[in-house]
This record gives sequence, C-alpha cells and structure tokens, in this order.
Amino acid sequence: MPTLSAALQLDRMSARRSDQDWLAARLAAPSTRFMLLVALKPAIVSNDERTHSAIRWFAQQEMVELGLDAHDAYFLGLDEEERAHFALAITEHRARQVPGGPEVLKPLVDLRTLAMQGGMARDELALIGEARALAHWHVNSRCCGHCGGVTRIKDGGWRRRCWACGTEVFPRMDPVVIMLVRDPSGERCLLGREHRFPEGFYSALAGYLEPGEAIEDAVRREVQEETGVRVGTVTYRASQPWPFPHTLMIGCEAEAETDAITIEESELADARWVSREEARAMLEGRHPEGLTVPGPYAIAHVLIRTFAER
Repeated sequence: MPTLSAALQLDRMSARRSDQDWLAARLAAPSTRFMLLVALKPAIVSNDERTHSAIRWFAQQEMVELGLDAHDAYFLGLDEEERAHFALAITEHRARQVPGGPEVLKPLVDLRTLAMQGGMARDELALIGEARALAHWHVNSRCCGHCGGVTRIKDGGWRRRCWACGTEVFPRMDPVVIMLVRDPSGERCLLGREHRFPEGFYSALAGYLEPGEAIEDAVRREVQEETGVRVGTVTYRASQPWPFPHTLMIGCEAEAETDAITIEESELADARWVSREEARAMLEGRHPEGLTVPGPYAIAHVLIRTFAER
C-alpha cells in the first residue's frame, strides 16, 4: 500500500526542458516519479476517514509493471533532491488494460473534490492542477490550427509543434476577472448566483477578459453587463490559477458608483447586496435563508472574507 507523502514544491526547470537528452535521462532515472491521471482524475492515497490525502507517486518499475509508456509524460519539475516528477494522462479505456484493471489505480478523485475536502496540501493541489491543465490542453491541441497537420509533444509537454508546417503552440491560460464590488457606502458587497449554481449559492461576479481590454475595463464592463451597476475605482488584490480547464483568476476589489441592480437574465439568476454581517453568516454556514458562498479553496472566498472581516 503506498504511503502518504509530504507536500513538495518543484522547480519547473524551464531553461532545461527543451533539451531532449536531458529530459530522456530524467525519464530513465530510477528515482523518477510519475503522477497518473485517469480521465483527468489523479490517483491518490488517503486515510480511511479521507481527512488526509496525497498524490500517489508511481516509481519507474511500477510503470513498467502496469505496461504504461512514459514517453508522452509531461515534465512537472525537480524536487530538492533533484528527483524528476512527471505526469501521465491516460483514458479510462487505457486504464482498463493495465494488469488488474482500474482497481489497482484507485482511488481516483476529481481535483475539485480534493480541494473541497480540504485534506490535501496546497502544494500538491497545485501540482495536480498543473498536470490537469496540461493534459486538457494536449487533448485539444493534437491537430495544427493552421494546416490541420498532427502536432507532436516537445519540451516535456510544454510545447507542441506541427510536423507539417512547423507551427508551434503553447499551453493556454484564459484570464478571468473576479471582483468583490462594494456599494457607495462601503458597507455592502455585491454577490451573484449563476444559473448553474445550486440554489442559495452565491459568489463574487466574474467574467473573461476580451482582446484589447485592461483588467480594470473588464471589471467595469462585466459588472455593468451582468447587474447594471456602474463601477469606478478598481484595485487588484490577488490571483489564482484555476485549472478547470486552464483559467487564471484575477481577483479585484471595486467601488460601485450606483447601487440599483438590473439583472441580465442570460448571465445571472440573481444578484444582491450583502451586508458584512450577512457575508459572515454565509461564510460560517449560518445564514437564516441558508445562503452560502464558495469554500476556502476559491479566491472568491478570500475576497468575501476580506470584506466581511474588514
């Protein structure tokens, strides 16, 4: 039975991963470890209560015994002991072909579930997010957008190159603004509920940046489009990679110049101004109407908590 491992941070070695001989040596090294993703779900280890979990790292010999070819694995980085770490993404069909079947790889748990459970270290969640985002990008980048030719993996999974026309593509990141808007008095914040959210679940407003748009402009546009509220000053606070599938959340605070709400029904199911006391109740799960907000794994939670405790 694999043991629970300590969290680790990896050096991505961006200056070396274009060296094919160096990468090949890392892949062949006996100390190299592999993360397995089956249908984008990582293999993990956990205690019986599921209160603590960690990435299940596979050794070279285990990969051989499972019949898995690691040549298409994605390089994640080196740890402090200079052990290489790779991720290999396989389909559920391929998992059924390994000796013993999918049972030998379980448990397989979705990254969002792992984050919500709160039993895995942040460093390891980040590593899974990195691997998941890379895997999703590779699945959708197998053919060249210029000529339609097949693209091949380069730089340990951090680049693809078309064999026919030479076009190169790189992992994508989609920037999204997520903003906690305060009303003109500064005592209430604006929260919204998307149609896909469960009943009673609210979050900070968010939207994709458009070409040629600054972060501040995107915040003002999205808030006005979705709620009719006009925004003035915008302040950047923090960011969070969000690998569902490859988003960068750019967290901001914004000051509203108006407070009348006109919901754009194609965007939101509801929006409301929330007082600090209400925000605290939502964070603590004691709101009288049963309203809730995202958990600590999300930047929206941080923005709302910052407002509530200010």
